[in-house]
Amino acid sequence: MQNKVLKYLFDVKNSCELIREFTEGKSLDDYLNNRMLSSAVERQFLIIGEALNQAIKLDSQLANKINESRKIVDFRNFISHEYSAVSDEFVWGFVNSKLPILYQEVTSLLEENDP
Repeated sequence: MQNKVLKYLFDVKNSCELIREFTEGKSLDDYLNNRMLSSAVERQFLIIGEALNQAIKLDSQLANKINESRKIVDFRNFISHEYSAVSDEFVWGFVNSKLPILYQEVTSLLEENDP
C-alpha cells in the first residue's frame, strides 16, 4: 500500500481514537448538552470521511476492505454540507455502532502494512 494511503488510514485511526477519548464515559444526554463535545466529535468525523475518501481515490480496492466505506464518506459529506439537518442522536448512534468496526478495520490494515 502506498505511503500516502497509509497516512490517510493513520489519520482515520487517530480520529477514531480521539472520538473514543472524547466520548468515553459519556451518554447521549452528555452529548446533547455539551456543544463542545458534539463539535469535537463532528470535526473528527469530517477528518475520517475526507481521509477515507482520499485514500480510496488512491487505492480503489480499499473500499472493499473497509465495511460501509461509502456510507462513512457520505456521512462526512452530510455533516459538512447539510449541517443544519444533522441529528445528534444519529451522530451518537454512529459513534457507538460504526466507529468500533471502522477502528478495527483500519488498525488491521495498518498492522498488515507495518514494515
